[in-house]
Amino acid sequence: MAEQSGDRNNFTFRFLPQRTFQFLSNPDVVLRLRKWSMQGRLCVQAFGFDENFQAYCKDDFFMAFFRDPNVISNLQLLSDCSGQWINLGEEVKKVEAIHIPCTQISMAFFDRLYSEEIVRENGHIVKCLDNFCDPFVISDELRKVLLMEDSEKYEIFSELDRTEFLFCIFKHLCLGGILCQYEDILDPYLETTKTIYKDLDENFMCYPSKKSHEQSFAYFIVDPLKRHINVLYHSFGVGELSF
Repeated sequence: MAEQSGDRNNFTFRFLPQRTFQFLSNPDVVLRLRKWSMQGRLCVQAFGFDENFQAYCKDDFFMAFFRDPNVISNLQLLSDCSGQWINLGEEVKKVEAIHIPCTQISMAFFDRLYSEEIVRENGHIVKCLDNFCDPFVISDELRKVLLMEDSEKYEIFSELDRTEFLFCIFKHLCLGGILCQYEDILDPYLETTKTIYKDLDENFMCYPSKKSHEQSFAYFIVDPLKRHINVLYHSFGVGELSF
């Protein structure tokens, strides 16, 4: 929950509406996000800041971010009640910031999906008997690797691997929204992951939703040199259906 607070520190922020992200208007990406029930529920916003950023001060930094008037009046999220985009609207009481490593920058990171026979040589994802991992129905080996800790090949990605930003984007795309139409081949997931990662990272942390869900997320990509923050946000639900 959020409530008013008078605490402040030295960081101030400005909204950068002129900063655009090409993947949001990429026709192939838009079609895939729509198929995966994420279109209309995913957004990216950019903010600038005026002081040097140090990772060890991330909690103070993000508390200042969420309490800044320019953030409060511009940071968008989807309303749980109306399903419409709204502004944050008020200061937050508490922030938990989690460092997400970005050491993996090559799509070769996912080659093990082929060598471990999660994906066939022709790119088709191997199917399996249906399993249920609330709230997801798992019908292939890819989603088993992503979600089922007791599956035979879950450990092909270590716990550290699973914290990587590249892995997080890939996993979110593979799981999609409520009406997600899963892909039979791997390439669309890899291509879209690469496009989004490149668009965001060439320049992290979650703010809670009232309804916690694996597919409701916000990532903050901080560029300490340009003093910019890019915010990637998605709320789990039914994405836009019309083409």
